[in-house]
Amino acid sequence: MTEGKLHWIEEDVADLKERGLIINLRTIASPPGAWMTVDGKNVLNLCTNNYLGLANHPRLVQAAQTALETYGAGPTAVRSIAGTLALHRELETAMADFKHVEDALYVQSGFLANQAAIPPLVGKEDVIFSDRLNHASIIDGARLSRAKIIVYEHSDPDDLAAKVEEHLTHYRRGLVVTDGVFSMDGDVAPLDKLYDVAETYGLMTMVDDAHGEGVLGHGGRGIVDHFGLHGKFDVEIGTFSKAFGVVGGVIAGKKVIIDYLRQKARPFLFSNAVTAADTGACLAAVQLLTESTELVDRLWANTEFFKGEMAALGFDVGHSVTPITPVMLGDVKLAKTFSARLFDEGVFAMALGFPTVPEGLARIRVMVSASLAKDDLEFGLEKFAKVGRELGVSA
Repeated sequence: MTEGKLHWIEEDVADLKERGLIINLRTIASPPGAWMTVDGKNVLNLCTNNYLGLANHPRLVQAAQTALETYGAGPTAVRSIAGTLALHRELETAMADFKHVEDALYVQSGFLANQAAIPPLVGKEDVIFSDRLNHASIIDGARLSRAKIIVYEHSDPDDLAAKVEEHLTHYRRGLVVTDGVFSMDGDVAPLDKLYDVAETYGLMTMVDDAHGEGVLGHGGRGIVDHFGLHGKFDVEIGTFSKAFGVVGGVIAGKKVIIDYLRQKARPFLFSNAVTAADTGACLAAVQLLTESTELVDRLWANTEFFKGEMAALGFDVGHSVTPITPVMLGDVKLAKTFSARLFDEGVFAMALGFPTVPEGLARIRVMVSASLAKDDLEFGLEKFAKVGRELGVSA
């Protein structure tokens, strides 16, 4: 037992265990393909964000190896001093072209992209209008800005308009920020209606498209493409760690903003540049999606099949309209038991509880991928049905 000043940590951890909220890390020993080695066991992967199966795509692996041999292991500097590689600029140009925007800035992660973009755009004299279910990275970026944060109800443009009408006149300028695809429920923000509100009141607009890029829009070009809002939304935040299968973040949009962020974004200015290997793999992913919609089409075919069959089995899969498939269970201990039994049966699908989702809304979150064959999906459905019957949560 730890005595004195750190005893409170043991008490807090004990409380987390009692409430079923303790996080236990599983260890991966293979690429995140359709099947992967987790804690020494070969299991069906219904868990990772590898939407398009690109994380272990031969073309990405080769691109990473080539970049490593060309540029070395690490840039050894921040982008603004001596860390901007030709490969970084090539990726930024390719991503801007892919998303049909004027410019793009490549940073270390999607989480950091929000911290890089928000504070330069608004400060303590300004106001941010933020969706109630926005990702933690948006919340943290907003807090760092020191702007006033006004939360509007989830995906509710009428409540946004009411909050803007009430508060905007007290501040210098305002920013509307929302997730594009909400990562826990798989629903999509009504971006067109939110834009209309922002345009009416002269607000800057920003969308975090982490779970939309590679998924929504033509060939995975994202939520702005999905709604036909090219040239209208000011800032699009993205990540290369999900559908693109690598790591890194991107801030895309109007050139005047991107140029300004190169001068002001602290994660860009004060943290080492992304490695050449990662950058080369990201570029290969963008090139693959530019060339063909095949993987995105396959992702959606798998999604429609899996969701339809899960609903037929009697599972509550929420209101998702994307490959994110929440299997709603409510109680966190039940969700963790369900996940553990799935793992016993050869299926890797993690339980999510508070604080990742609100208390009482625990779930198994299934992430459908283009890498899954029909036999894989049928195997997963069979095991969900078996465990669901065993635990009394399906037909």
